Amino acid sequence: MKQKLWVAVFIVWSMGIFAQKFDNLAKTPQMGWNSWNKFATNINEQMVKEMADAMVGSGLKDAGYNYILLDDGWMDMHRDSLGNLVPHPEKFPNGIKIVADYVHSKGLKFGLYNCAGAKTCAGYPGSRGHEYQDAMKYAEWGVDYLKYDWCDTGNMNAAEAYTTMRDALYAAGRPIFLSICEWGDNEPWKWAPVIGHSWRTTGDIYNCFECEHNHGTYSSWGAINILNMRDQERLRKVSGPGHWNDMDMLEVGNGAFSLYEEQTHFALWAILNSPLILGNDLRDISKETLQILTNKDIIAINQDSLGIQGFKYTTEGKVEIWVKPMINGEWAVCFFNHSQDGIDFSFDWSKHSIKDELFNKEISFNDKNIYKLKDLYQQKQIGTTKNILKQRLGKNQSLVVKLFK
Repeated sequence: MKQKLWVAVFIVWSMGIFAQKFDNLAKTPQMGWNSWNKFATNINEQMVKEMADAMVGSGLKDAGYNYILLDDGWMDMHRDSLGNLVPHPEKFPNGIKIVADYVHSKGLKFGLYNCAGAKTCAGYPGSRGHEYQDAMKYAEWGVDYLKYDWCDTGNMNAAEAYTTMRDALYAAGRPIFLSICEWGDNEPWKWAPVIGHSWRTTGDIYNCFECEHNHGTYSSWGAINILNMRDQERLRKVSGPGHWNDMDMLEVGNGAFSLYEEQTHFALWAILNSPLILGNDLRDISKETLQILTNKDIIAINQDSLGIQGFKYTTEGKVEIWVKPMINGEWAVCFFNHSQDGIDFSFDWSKHSIKDELFNKEISFNDKNIYKLKDLYQQKQIGTTKNILKQRLGKNQSLVVKLFK
């Protein structure tokens, strides 16, 4: 084992500046499921297998979700005598490889969690000082994805720490998606695109539509707080194929949101090209929630090959208007009633010309330039831009339309 480790270190040393992240793993934002939001560290082999079964059986796999990700708590509290990570003997008595093999047998990909510090956020062994050793173990087990957190890091330099793990993964030789999770504290949008495939832009999400949950030394946040926590216009310039801004996992299906709020949460994550990582129990999912999560038209916004992150175009009264240019001259538009009351809303297309100056995209509306409108929740055409759009929007409700010729 020690000989293999030194070989890996020598390979990276000899490559020098040629060490890099793996390409072609994130042409569109990643889609999948992560254990943390619903289960925290209460995870085990049988549960993971059941989640993989549910992802396939529910139609989520067919909708594009393909990662099964284990978050914190999968490992034992101590490394073995050689310094290797050890799967928790009660939660994963048969080891991690057998779980990864099962997930792969379902046509899915498998991911694990660790941390750049000496300990993970839940107190398990972190990767500090063991980056190359851990990377080789992940490759041996058949891991496809690493979520790499930022607890117990002291005065470490974030860019350097994540570069070390990037290089370790590359040396191990198995293409592994690197998800950077340092909560935006070190402005990863300035350095992460060449290191990881996605990076968290904010603190952790909490199971509420709009709130702050104070833990004492830090807070977690509702979906809308997450949405508005950063200057999205500044962030979107560095987002694109191979490198995505990550607003954290989805809370759709975890019971705290209304149906309208689940729709809005999912749609806004899609429009801003945030990864669509589910955080609910896939074995127990309502018909309504499943319809939201498998809405092919909303998912297509997120997975659009043009890869341009959407932005807030304007606000009219209490209605926020978010837009996203897409391939073939199409646009997605989300009208979001950010208020506690239902309202009657109207939008006169002829009075607007939407410009995306950053990516040189523009759409205007007149009698010679008419677009059809498709309501992506009802999945039907609802007129054209020739007419004023009129819509009743309930509390926190949204309307998402695709504009096309």
